[in-house]
Amino acid sequence: MNYPLRTIQEDGDAAHCSVIILDQTRLPRETAFVRLNTLADAAHAIRVMQVRGAPLIGATAAYGVALGLAEDIPLETVVATLAATRPTAINLRWALDRMTRVLQKSALVSVANERRELAWQEARAIAQEDAAANAAIGRHGVEILKPIAAQKGRVEVMTHCNAGWLATVAHGTALAPIYAAQAAGLVVHVWVSETRPRNQGLLTAWELDQAGVPHTFMVDNAAGLLMMQGRVDCVIVGADRIAANGDTANKVGTYLKALAARAHGVPFYVAAPISTIDFACPDGAHIPIEERAAEEVGVGSMAFANPAFDVTPANLIAGIITERGIVPADQLARVKP
Repeated sequence: MNYPLRTIQEDGDAAHCSVIILDQTRLPRETAFVRLNTLADAAHAIRVMQVRGAPLIGATAAYGVALGLAEDIPLETVVATLAATRPTAINLRWALDRMTRVLQKSALVSVANERRELAWQEARAIAQEDAAANAAIGRHGVEILKPIAAQKGRVEVMTHCNAGWLATVAHGTALAPIYAAQAAGLVVHVWVSETRPRNQGLLTAWELDQAGVPHTFMVDNAAGLLMMQGRVDCVIVGADRIAANGDTANKVGTYLKALAARAHGVPFYVAAPISTIDFACPDGAHIPIEERAAEEVGVGSMAFANPAFDVTPANLIAGIITERGIVPADQLARVKP
């Protein structure tokens, strides 16, 4: 698939580095790009969701480390600043840990110019690996859709939030199998959940429209009815963190779709790179759930709840689609690095 835009791209080199991101807070109304020149710019972009989606957050954080070192900010301060931006997406912490390990192990860490170049190279590697992993997710995930298409002549897929190429460096996670199916000539239709309160389903609808994939935008609470009516063949969603036991955090509303899918015999899959699996987190009860501001739901002084994520138990998940293949949710040790 040819992507019309890049979510993140380098500009310059380690000596004069900057990063250009697609400002997703302005989609789908307008297409605009933002240049990140400093650590503060990168932290702001993650915090206010100019970049969003666990894999893209991780890549942006990696580049944020390179930007911070270019300002001669101590590595510990850089990492702490970026780590504080959003609590749920484990790819953020994963990318920061990887950057720290590489920089601290290198003999060049005490030489400023070489350290900056090393940080830039490692951030680039993280971005390139994300694109490759997501392409592999698409190749594995399409194997779920092929038998359905062979039997019915078409496939009806439901998704939630946005886990397409906008949420990654390329290809997407939950949408990668759909794009692979389109490339393979399968007839695919996607039910796109609006995903309140940030309406990120609009980003999925925008993506699918750009790619020419037939889709229907639906209100969140229509999901159960559609499954009851037999209009959904499978559900594929992304993830912001997967616990070691297979419990999965994704945008709030995912859990309700998993319950409805179980009630109506619809297989429910999670698509995510292995970097999204937090093997140090034993189960979903230990996943931190981000609370967003009242302003995002238009609430004034009244009491409100605005959790950004919920947790789907592993026993509701038919499989985790990773770059190494489709794994039962309770057998993630098989893909542990």
